[in-house]
Amino acid sequence: MRVLAVLFAVVSGLFLVTAPASASAPGLWRLTDLAARRVEIADRVAAAKYGTPSPIDDPVREQQIYDSVAARAPDLGLAQADAVRFFRAQIEANKLVQRGLYERWAAHPAEIPSPRPDLALLRPVIDRLNTDLLTELAATSTIRATRICPARQLVSAAVADVVHHFDALHTRALGTATAATCADREQRPGGV
Repeated sequence: MRVLAVLFAVVSGLFLVTAPASASAPGLWRLTDLAARRVEIADRVAAAKYGTPSPIDDPVREQQIYDSVAARAPDLGLAQADAVRFFRAQIEANKLVQRGLYERWAAHPAEIPSPRPDLALLRPVIDRLNTDLLTELAATSTIRATRICPARQLVSAAVADVVHHFDALHTRALGTATAATCADREQRPGGV
């Protein structure tokens, strides 16, 4: 049933994903795909941390990301609160995957990845994804402020789910990551 629902969303919504809202407002595909890539990297982060003293929750690292995003947002024409809200969703999605994988590996130790990735080597990859996400967040400001944004976001997420071959855990994480894509109602023109 889930496959049929996703297939319907993909087929009925391809126009929403590919057709720009206007010449200056691209669709949400690239932003959603970047969020999906960030969800995927959570697997390697979990593998690097599992069984080590490194916790899933890392408030210091998270705050560094929020501070960096808030500092760079105005130069890109983004409200700091909007950018931080979006990145908070990315981090929560990443932690959701890590927790899910920890549970899976505790129940099935043979599935623990080996060798473990080096977390220090993953952080620059995450930083590049964050930069790309922030740039794309700015590029999609117009479409993210429209009433059609939630529909485009759902279709883009459904397509990304299929393209990235996500399981239930990663699909849920992508939903978390993309939930903050559209501007808050209060931030949309006319409050709508």
